[in-house]
Amino acid sequence: MKHLMPWLLATSLTACGDTALLSVNDGTGPSPQLPAPVRTPLPTVNIAPAVGWREHAKPTAAPGLQVNAFASGLDHPRWLYLLPNGDVLVAETNAPPKPDDAKGLRGWAMKKVMARAGAGVPSANRITLLRDADHDGSAETQVPFIEGLNSPFGMALIGDDLYVADTDKLLRFHYQSGATHITDKGQVVTALPGGPLNHHWTKNVIASPDGKHLYVTVGSNSNVAENGMDKEQGRAAIWEVNPANGQHRLFATGLRNPNGLAWEPNTGSLWTAVNERDEIGSDLVPDYITSVKDGGFYGWPYSYYGQHVDSRVQPPAPQKVAQALVPDYAVGPHTASLGLAFAEPGALPAPFQRGAFVGQHGSWNRKPHSGYKVIFVPFDRAGKPAGSPVDLLSGFLDEQGQAKGRPVGVINDGRGAVLVADDVGNVVWRVSKAAATAP
Repeated sequence: MKHLMPWLLATSLTACGDTALLSVNDGTGPSPQLPAPVRTPLPTVNIAPAVGWREHAKPTAAPGLQVNAFASGLDHPRWLYLLPNGDVLVAETNAPPKPDDAKGLRGWAMKKVMARAGAGVPSANRITLLRDADHDGSAETQVPFIEGLNSPFGMALIGDDLYVADTDKLLRFHYQSGATHITDKGQVVTALPGGPLNHHWTKNVIASPDGKHLYVTVGSNSNVAENGMDKEQGRAAIWEVNPANGQHRLFATGLRNPNGLAWEPNTGSLWTAVNERDEIGSDLVPDYITSVKDGGFYGWPYSYYGQHVDSRVQPPAPQKVAQALVPDYAVGPHTASLGLAFAEPGALPAPFQRGAFVGQHGSWNRKPHSGYKVIFVPFDRAGKPAGSPVDLLSGFLDEQGQAKGRPVGVINDGRGAVLVADDVGNVVWRVSKAAATAP
């Protein structure tokens, strides 16, 4: 019987929680519906078990587009970066050991359940280089580029300096154009919040257009500060880092778990994709994409989507709530929106010409599921979202609600296509204009 107890506990956890009363579309757009919070004894858990892709299977591209495997046989590919010579870097990575993040019955059960989603394997801790020298849409070269990292995620190049955001530090490596391997250990630019309690471990990095600054995402160490605000120092924020000396400041705060970073091409403003809080119902809270204001505060943990107070956070902070900015655009509750990239003009046909691609990793705590796709949010010429999202890539769930794949990072490949990292399918997908058929 003792061998059945872990399974029974995990199964009972998945059976608890609530069911959504609103659609994902209701929680999408500049003014999403925000119903009253729903509290249950245990959080809603509705994992899509990871099963992977059958041979020759692939996700579904939007009409007029096609999708093929740019690279396969990877080990949990999460994040992508395009080098100037056309080579693509992919971070093969997973969560680092974080023993203090899984204490107690709930932590133990959640760890077991999350493993069903394909997130329980050790991290490969490397960045791999993909090269498509013959431009046929498939990388014939796939080699380890940097190894021995610590749950790497974001990457950014300034001149011949390649910056890599490990889970606990920002590193700098010397890069030579065309190189297929870097052997040096890298220089530490600055330490990042990590440690045995490291709830949101992914750290992304982007360079400013002039190369003078780096911007680094640091997620919160909890859902809503239940571990204490002393564990949140420097977290739930975007840092601005001086790459020359490692000095940094908090550029924006109150962002529960920012991941994707991108510069909006018309206004030059910084945008981010943010995962919002859990455990107040399947309809709350929508994840979002937003422009990021220098010095802006976005509510976490005291409020969500502007000044909607989260009563779970004690003591309250009405003065902070009054400062909370409303995000620009909701992308659905619990969609786990991570990847963010703005379209390159002329790369894909309409309606994918002006706007943002968002990689939605998919929900674990919503009934029914949300996310598990790559969407496109149209933008106007003023650099603001304008209209309802359109699916770019879908079909990541099968009819039984199992995950064949889970999209994460999204980038333009500079050759008229979009690349998507799939960390369950272990594939990088390439979405391009459909080939013309003969008359």
